[in-house]
Amino acid sequence: MKNLTDSFVSLGHWSSAGSFGFNTDILATNPINLSVVLGVLIFFGKGVLSDLLDNRKQRILNTIRNSEELRRGAIQQLEKAQARLRKVEAEADQFRMNGYSEIEREKLNLINSTYKTLEQLENYKNENIHFEQQRAINQVRQRVFQQALQGALGTLNSCLTNELHLHTISSNIGMFGAMKEITD
Repeated sequence: MKNLTDSFVSLGHWSSAGSFGFNTDILATNPINLSVVLGVLIFFGKGVLSDLLDNRKQRILNTIRNSEELRRGAIQQLEKAQARLRKVEAEADQFRMNGYSEIEREKLNLINSTYKTLEQLENYKNENIHFEQQRAINQVRQRVFQQALQGALGTLNSCLTNELHLHTISSNIGMFGAMKEITD
């Protein structure tokens, strides 16, 4: 590639420009412009990505805390149900002669409903955690893909010569023309 300053200032090509002038050749200045834009994006994008990940982490932690609170509530309900079970058992001793089987059925129903409720709350917590994990993973995947794409574009732009760049642009213009003819 030519000297870096030749991309900005062209003294020998413009006889009427005097001693200073700007290079208006888009193909010669494009890699420099892209590298400046990519540098600015990387510099300012780090903070944004860090903030997004911190916010995502806080949301996940809040979800986990909420799930833990739901679990504690379920445990409290279980303890209340167990206290109620003990009460029912005490009543069963009093009414053993008058219908022990009826009390036993109530006890089993109470235990089953309590375990079902606890199981539903546990399933809800697990689904919520799984959903948040998947969403966080998808966001990180998108960020990684964007950064990889930016890196690939940077590498591609640094490897392109003027001739290769002109050839690529010409072939892309030809493809777009052919695509337009097909859609028309």
